[in-house]
Amino acid sequence: MNLDRVAVYGLGGIGLGICAVWIRAGYNVIGVDVDIRRIEEINRGVVKHPDSLVVETISEAVKKNRFYGTTDGVEASRLSRVKIVAVPLLVSRGEPDFSAIDDVTIKIAKGLKRGDVVIVETSLPPGTTANRIRPMLESVSGLRVDEDFFLAHSPERVMVEHVVRDVEESYPKIVGGVGPKSTEIVAELYLKIARKGVIKVSNATVAEFEKLVEGVYRDVNIALANELADLARALGIDFEEVRLAANSQPYSHLHKPGPGVGGICIPVYPRLLTWVAKSFGLNLKLTSLARKINEKRPKDIVAILEKVLEKLGCDMPVIAVLGTSFRGGSSEIKNSPSLEVVKMLVEKGYKVKVFDPYVSPSLLSGFGFEAVSSFEEALEGVDIVIIATDHSEFKKIDLSDVKRLSGKNRIAVVDARDIIELKDIPPNIIYVGVGKPWIET
Repeated sequence: MNLDRVAVYGLGGIGLGICAVWIRAGYNVIGVDVDIRRIEEINRGVVKHPDSLVVETISEAVKKNRFYGTTDGVEASRLSRVKIVAVPLLVSRGEPDFSAIDDVTIKIAKGLKRGDVVIVETSLPPGTTANRIRPMLESVSGLRVDEDFFLAHSPERVMVEHVVRDVEESYPKIVGGVGPKSTEIVAELYLKIARKGVIKVSNATVAEFEKLVEGVYRDVNIALANELADLARALGIDFEEVRLAANSQPYSHLHKPGPGVGGICIPVYPRLLTWVAKSFGLNLKLTSLARKINEKRPKDIVAILEKVLEKLGCDMPVIAVLGTSFRGGSSEIKNSPSLEVVKMLVEKGYKVKVFDPYVSPSLLSGFGFEAVSSFEEALEGVDIVIIATDHSEFKKIDLSDVKRLSGKNRIAVVDARDIIELKDIPPNIIYVGVGKPWIET
């Protein structure tokens, strides 16, 4: 198929990554977004993204007139043969908000031509592409899917920090068309960029369901790990030792415990599935319970801290929280359980200092705590340290350094990620991990 130009709708972290991948594959790309400031920046060659390959690729493409951004989604549809939807689906009060998806769909439909291809990469409730997007495209354009144009769902399966690598090298692309011709044509397109190949599934609904199941599996597994970690701590044993031993058996895949689950994906996917299930009179009890367990997890971490406070005997503690992003190596604070822990501590009236090497202090203003720019500044004068995000930098922490930098005779460390390697613990330290024994020296 002759692919002269690709239009990508939604220029967030994933959308920009998709743009970069198609540019790297040799195609011209139009980026569409409603944020005029973002468009103006990109068209000046100013690209903000955690993946350096995205920044380099798009900046260079702008110079060579192989990429430009626009807010005119209808014109972008007219000028392109392939349209890729990467706008976010928001969830409000447990229900999906389709407004952004609907808006993009109508704009694409107004510029849709015979032979065009529409690919939806946004994670959606199963049935959305076939039962919502298809009728809108056909009604507005007057064209028929699998005859005049082609429509498929191909969920993104990436981490934004290395989105280009993930698309090109890490995983096969899943492709499910609304019709058989759509599946074949879109699969052929993705074979041009995905070195791990393409898995063709029966239809778009299967592709939508598959993506959500990936996230729900992890949510349920993390909830299980959190419960088992609590029991290990009560038993005075190390859950990590248990986990590694159990996972030597090929049917066991225990995840790691922590302060909860964050980001824009895993906390949302269970809600999309339970919302769809309700329409069929089904109650996804395990899926819902896992979500409740993980949502409650920040409260559990605060409860551990308050038990430590009793042992420490400190009435007005200064607390340092290391990490506010939802995952190690990430700057994303959306739905971050680490940030929820911080907010709860502030609400209880504690003095809190926060440090995250990936998150600018300016992004953390207005929450009622002190955001600092260095590890040393965070530890100065503190009584308790909470390790809330599993950044690689924090895995190297030496408890002797922590105690020395605090300037206090006795301190406590709450390891909410179980990442500290316990060797020689200096005197006058209370240590408790989320799934590790309570240690006092």
